[in-house]
Amino acid sequence: MSTPDPKPEKKRLPRKEFAPDVRLETLAVREGLPATEWGENSEGLFLTSSFNHPDAATAAARFANEEEAFVYTRFSNPTTMMFERRLAALEGTEAAIATSSGMSAIMLLVMGLLKAGDHVVCSRSVFGSTIKLLQGEFGKFGVQTTFVSQTDVAEWRAAIKPNTKLLFAETPSNPLTEVCDIAQLAEVAHAAGALLAVDNCFCSPALQRPAKLGADLIIHSGTKYLDGQGRVVAGAICGSEQLIENVFVPVMRSAGMSLSPFNAWVVLKGLETLSIRMAAQSASALALATWLETQPSVERVYYPGLPSHPQHELAMKQQGGLGGAVVSFITKGEGAEAARRNAFAVIDHTRICSITSNLGDTKTTITHPATTSHGRLSEDQRQAAGITQGMIRVAVGLEHIEDLKADLASGLNSIDP
Repeated sequence: MSTPDPKPEKKRLPRKEFAPDVRLETLAVREGLPATEWGENSEGLFLTSSFNHPDAATAAARFANEEEAFVYTRFSNPTTMMFERRLAALEGTEAAIATSSGMSAIMLLVMGLLKAGDHVVCSRSVFGSTIKLLQGEFGKFGVQTTFVSQTDVAEWRAAIKPNTKLLFAETPSNPLTEVCDIAQLAEVAHAAGALLAVDNCFCSPALQRPAKLGADLIIHSGTKYLDGQGRVVAGAICGSEQLIENVFVPVMRSAGMSLSPFNAWVVLKGLETLSIRMAAQSASALALATWLETQPSVERVYYPGLPSHPQHELAMKQQGGLGGAVVSFITKGEGAEAARRNAFAVIDHTRICSITSNLGDTKTTITHPATTSHGRLSEDQRQAAGITQGMIRVAVGLEHIEDLKADLASGLNSIDP
């Protein structure tokens, strides 16, 4: 009996060649696809919905995924692939898949990995929309979620069930900047036969690379620091080639939560300055947080770069010695109503800071989390997450630090602590 011919190796698109020890800053500028025949230096923007094929047989092979090629922009596009390859290189993972937003990345994560009856363990300190998506929307389809303390590993371990398939963390958290121990959570997840996904939005790979600490999947809202200038909405999942290609691409191909090529190109270019932006913004955030701790109208400051932060030592270890660019603080006030009134007064007195819930911009943004980013949560959920009415979140940009201090001082000096 003759042996069947081995299946031919899947044809692959070309890659750029780099030395194995090339640094992150170089990959942030150079990784992607080789230039076209025209030799462009800046990456090309491919605004096309579909791609031509030389013949019907080739088209059939490409649609059957026997040949890696560009077929339809809903799930394959050169500009989008350049962003995916660059982000994966920065995170130190084999692959990445781009999505239309950070929340669509989480939606793709759950749709790809879980089914009715499966269980998720998630930090109760994650972004409000993440809580709503897991508990509300996926809860309707039979996915169970248990919310636990961001920082108590024992609570994560105790929440594990036989049907637990995923642990989900966001570190630092929004807006309290709580830091979880990624390596310990990876051990908990893997001992249970589950995967660990980490939202790396606040740090970006410029400061923190969760895959190096044992995380299986890294989630991004490219809307934030990856773009860096508040221009577009984007998201991504980074992980192994097996998970990206065999689990998430098929869902993307059917469901179509795709990142547009234009938005992919914008974020791709943003990655080129990621490291220098994060270093500068982290330095300003530390200076601002240190100053805020001295203000008589401020009750407490939350910033991982401060020695007063409960997880300061862990944060410095995981985040390359930098605290990131997000600072949260609580204004003094007797009771919730007074605290909220004082927080609003500080925000309303600013003339430089942008009053918006977005973050990661070169422009400093300021917001009241209890009524914006976490406004859809119940008061019990907000209290469980530590989000009080007196809390203000500042995402520090690239303005001069003394101007930012003066901008906040005008409001802080106007309230009666």
